[in-house]
Amino acid sequence: MLLLSGCQLELLSPKGDIGHQEKTLILVSMFLMLMVVIPVILLTLYFGWRYRASNTKATYAPKWAHSTRIEVVIWTIPCVIVAFLGILIWKTTHSLDPYRPLESTVKPVRVEAVALNWKWLFIYPDYGIASVNRLPIPVDTPINFSITSESMMNSLFIPQLGSQVYAMAGMETKLHLIADTPGIYAGLSAAYSGPGFSDMHFDTVATSREEFDAWVRQAKNSNLTLDQKAYQTLERPSTKEPATLYAGVAPGLFQSIVNKYMHSNSNSNARGDVCTAQSPPLAVNQ
Repeated sequence: MLLLSGCQLELLSPKGDIGHQEKTLILVSMFLMLMVVIPVILLTLYFGWRYRASNTKATYAPKWAHSTRIEVVIWTIPCVIVAFLGILIWKTTHSLDPYRPLESTVKPVRVEAVALNWKWLFIYPDYGIASVNRLPIPVDTPINFSITSESMMNSLFIPQLGSQVYAMAGMETKLHLIADTPGIYAGLSAAYSGPGFSDMHFDTVATSREEFDAWVRQAKNSNLTLDQKAYQTLERPSTKEPATLYAGVAPGLFQSIVNKYMHSNSNSNARGDVCTAQSPPLAVNQ
């Protein structure tokens, strides 16, 4: 407990609906498992003390082998707990599916996230702007992520908002999150991806809609444009990249990144290669 006192338990301090649901799932699952673990630990200590060699009052029964009552207890309780956990996990696996859009009367904000080496690129296709290592979002607004990687596999993770989802080259994964409290929340890569991994962080800045719209206007006034040439420079490996805004984005840039490693159908057939544009969702819920 003393060592844990220095930790920031962000998973247990959620700031969005998905994060709140996942916190509840973590605590309920932990409580149910402790219902087995704690009694076993206590009984182990008690048996060691009760049946020590020096305790002559303890019953000595070397030929004892079976008790129906004990068997019923030690099998029934774990079976009930496992069954309850199975139902709980089944339900939450579907309700917390990262591909499942969030229900809201507010129009969602689309974000195309690209894991570069070793930085994050966020493209806002509806606004024609982009940001590096900074993710401004409006509160109480669903954020619909499309996620890919330039090369090595990474994992997009904002602990206080919810699920982490892998970013993989040549594939597009989905994630839906929402923030219900203004603030700055840490974002990171949760998959080791080389020497710059430890500095692959970004700030998720949740603000009011008015402040978000003001940031969009600020971004559109940037003197930088993310065209193909600028992207080729940006994708080069680097660490501790400062937050940068781009006023314009090359049309279809995200899809060109997803399709970067794809071959044409004719080349694929000639070489016998098998390529697919997308894969089933690969996600890890925390």
